[in-house]
This record gives sequence, structure tokens and C-alpha cells, in this order.
Amino acid sequence: MTLTADTGADECTTARRRATRLDALLGDPYDPVNPHGFAAFAAADRDRRPPRDTELLLAEAGLAAEFVPARYGGALTRADLLMRVLRPVFRRDVALGFGCGVTSLFAASAVWTAGSDAQRRATAGLLLRGGRATVVHPGLTTGGGVLRDGFTVRRPAGGGLSLSGRKDVIIDAGRADAYVVHARTAAPGPRDHSVLLLDPARLPDERAHRLPRVATTGMRGAVFSGLRFADCPVPDDALVGRPGEGATLALRTNQVNRCLVAGAVLAAVDPVLRAAVRAATEGRTGPPARRWHRPLAGVFTDLLACDAMATVCLRATSLLPDRAHVPAVAATYVVPTLLADALEELSTLLGAPGGRAGDLSHGTLAKLVRDLPAAGLGPAGAAACQAVIVPQLRALATRSWFAEAEPPPGLFRALAELPPLDHSLLTFAEGGDFLAASLAGSAERLARARSAGGPIALLGRLADAFLGELRLLREQCAALPGRFGAALSGPAASALSDRYGLVVTAAAVLGVWEGQEQEGDAPFLADPGWAVLALSRLGRRLGIAVPDVPADCVAGVVDELLRRHRTGRGLDLDGIELAR
Repeated sequence: MTLTADTGADECTTARRRATRLDALLGDPYDPVNPHGFAAFAAADRDRRPPRDTELLLAEAGLAAEFVPARYGGALTRADLLMRVLRPVFRRDVALGFGCGVTSLFAASAVWTAGSDAQRRATAGLLLRGGRATVVHPGLTTGGGVLRDGFTVRRPAGGGLSLSGRKDVIIDAGRADAYVVHARTAAPGPRDHSVLLLDPARLPDERAHRLPRVATTGMRGAVFSGLRFADCPVPDDALVGRPGEGATLALRTNQVNRCLVAGAVLAAVDPVLRAAVRAATEGRTGPPARRWHRPLAGVFTDLLACDAMATVCLRATSLLPDRAHVPAVAATYVVPTLLADALEELSTLLGAPGGRAGDLSHGTLAKLVRDLPAAGLGPAGAAACQAVIVPQLRALATRSWFAEAEPPPGLFRALAELPPLDHSLLTFAEGGDFLAASLAGSAERLARARSAGGPIALLGRLADAFLGELRLLREQCAALPGRFGAALSGPAASALSDRYGLVVTAAAVLGVWEGQEQEGDAPFLADPGWAVLALSRLGRRLGIAVPDVPADCVAGVVDELLRRHRTGRGLDLDGIELAR
């Protein structure tokens, strides 16, 4: 079985089918004897070994093709569709998602963005043959500069390039067939890093060393080790893009890569929420007791809000590549933050009186809590994202907010045709803010619909509240200094970034709800109830006054959650049929 597209089907439908087939290939994750189930991954995590049987299965299924652009023989057309195909993998194990290709995608992204045609074809061929690539990213400082550890590349007097340095914790360094290395090339400054594409087989053994495996707290089934280079000669054709372009390339590609992972990891929360549903309904013939309604409905709508944010931002990398950067980086830390809080809320439910979740459910929860930071989706990852966003807030406040035109409606419509992702078109920062513009448009349209009353009117009040928060943010962010300094690195600036992320997440929810309303093919998502509850929870995080959510809105969300749980449907926007 391969994960190739169905001819004649549109891209969105085909991607959903590939995701469904991949989930079926991996089998029932709850089956204790399934070698690709939760029990098997828990054992691999406990033993700190990669799940090799599952890695082999996915390699034989052709998963690597998903990371190679279609023009080079792969299946990659859009980042939002890739996210959906990856969710069955991440649903089972975050470490599996990294070990089976996402790391290779991270490495190859710099090549897709700025590599020569020869580099792109060589990288595509490597991945399509089942090879692996790893990436050594620069560590970004709070000012967007690069930390002083890692690797240095210089040009000796005799010509060529020479690479030196060491890094001890790199995922898949010990089994990669290609290295994409970000290395210092000059004195400190904005263009002091370059990117090298290296074939280990072309490097002299006495100058290039693979270091022993390193134990990690999270993603214990992944293989982390190190690399050390000692005046290692590398060919001139190893340079990706122009000299000094490394930091910019990292920032341009990370907006796709990190947002993609944040959106894919959402699927890993699915089994934890299902465990809470089982705990709430076990031994009952009807719906769960009322005390379970709001927390279960709340976490479910949090997942939908996270999916809306990640999906819209990834779709923007195709449709609005010059304006996707800041919202996509915001999604990269807002989504994991919401998911971490959802896990905390679910842990309370699973430990509540009457909840009798099995050890596997609690083990899955504990493992996920460990894995998220190791995947770059914890506090350290959030701080790195804020360091990118905060310096852009002043420009957004003074040039974009309440001045920029709304994005095309197709951005929010699940089945709309979009151009393919072209990494070379991605830009870094100061490209506008399509989500803030969308929020203003949604609020205006909802204001005209308030006479309808009911949930629509309530949604309009919530949209107005978020629009008021954006106005306040504009006033406060416009007062930020133009140059990086203490005022942009302190807690006050971080708080502004946090608030901004929640506001644009609300905008994504409203946009997706409006898009569903126009399509009319998803009755639950077209109903305003889930959006009301999602915005209410986001508003409480912001500390803004939000109206009480009617009981019938909560009941409608609970009913949908129970329906999907009973019928084996995913708990995201797509709701595809899953292996039980």
C-alpha cells in the first residue's frame, strides 16, 4: 500500500483520504497486541528505543513522499494538507512523527526555499528512496540574533570551505543520510550564518564524527545524538542559498515547519479527551453527568480553535506567503499553550471521582506532557516565538491593524482551491496581518446580523469584545520602541504578544465558522454554538468581559463530541473516520 493521491479527486478530498488510509494502515491504537498501537509506543518510550516496526511500515507506505514537493516527484502541495496526513502518526506518538519524516522535512525546507536545482533534486531523490535528513538549527537569541554555540564555517587560504564545532543534541544525527547545518560564517551581525547541505559519505572520517546517543526526558523513543567537525573540508557546492542567509532562512522556513508540528500534535490530545469521555460515560446509558458538560465541551472547542488557527495560518503560506509569517509564528506558540492547558484540565477530569480511566490513558497523558517540550512546543519554544513577534508589534499596530484589507474568503474555506506552497515566496516579518483584518470584517458582518438574536447575536458581542481588545493592543503596541532593547524583552512585551496571539486565534475561529456557513457541508461547524464557546474561553484567558454561554450551546457541543466518540470520528475540524 502506498499513500499516493487518487486521480481525479480534488486536493483536499485526496489528502483526507490519504489520512484515513494511513490511520487504517496503523490499525486500532487501543488494541494491546497491535505493534503500532499505544501499548507498543508506551513500551518503546519506556525502553528508550525507536518503534522500528512502525517506522518500517511508514517507509514502505511511502510517507516520505509527503515531504517532497510535487514538482520533484513527491506529494507535497500545501502545508495544511500535509498537517492532516500527519495527524494519524502524531495521534499515536509525537516521537514517531519526528522520527518518520518531520525532521527530514525541517532539514529539506531550507533546500526547497533557497537550494539550487541540483540540491533540490538530490534531496528529493534521497527522501523518496527512504533516506533521512537532519537539521542543525541556529539557536536564536531574544533579539532575533544567533547564539554563540554550534558550528563555524570558514574559507581557508587554499580555497574550499572548512567546518568546525560541536553540538550534542540533534535528532536523528546518528542515522541521517544528509545534514543541513546552520553555521557561523562571519563576525556577529545580521548575516553571520550560512546553511550547508552535507553528504556524510563525502566527509572524511577523521574530521567528521557522530557522537553517542543522548538520553532525553521527552520523546524518549526518538534518537538524539551529536555531531562534531574538526576543520572538516566541505565542497563549495554544499552552500544553500547565499552566504550569510542562514538566520533568515531559518525564520522563513520555521513559520511553516513549527506551525505544521503544532497543528499535527493536536491529534495527540484526541485519545486523552476520549479517555475523559469514557470516564464520564462509563456505566451510564445516557449522556455524562452535567458537571462534566462544560469541561468536556470546553476542551473540545479548544481543539477546534487550535485547528482553526493552525489550518488558516498554514493555508496562508500558500495563498498569502508574503503575509503569513507573524500569524504563523503566533500559532506556533498559542496552539501548544492551549493544548497544554487542555491536558491539565483533562488530567483533573481523569482524576475526578467516578472517573475510571485505565493506566494506558494516564500513561498516554503523562507521556504527552513530557513530549511536548522536547518537540519544541513548551516554554522555551514559546519564548523563541515571542522573540520573533514582539519586535513586529509596533509596525503592525501603526501600519496594518484597522488599515489592511481582508484576506480572500477562500483562506477560510476547507475545499477552496489554493496555489501550491512555494517555499521561495515565504518572507520574514513586517508583511501585514491578515487575521487582524479578518477579525474586523467578521465583527462588522456579525453586527449587521444581531437582529437575528440567539447565538448569532452572542457571537457578535464576542467579536466586538475581541475587536476592542485589538484596539487597545494597537494603542499599547504603537508606544513600543522602534529598536530592540529592554522594553521589548521584558514581561510586559511578552504579555502583549500573548494577548495578540489569543486575539488572532479568535479571528481564525470566526473566519472558519463563516467559511463553513458559506459551504453548508458541515452542519455542526456551521452552527455558531461551538464558535461562541471557543471565543468565550479565549476571552476569559484575555480577561475581557464575556457573556455567559447558554446551556444549549454547551449541550450541542457535548452532543457532537459524544457522536464523534461513538462513531470513531476525529476531534478536529475534519472529523475523519479513524481506526478504533
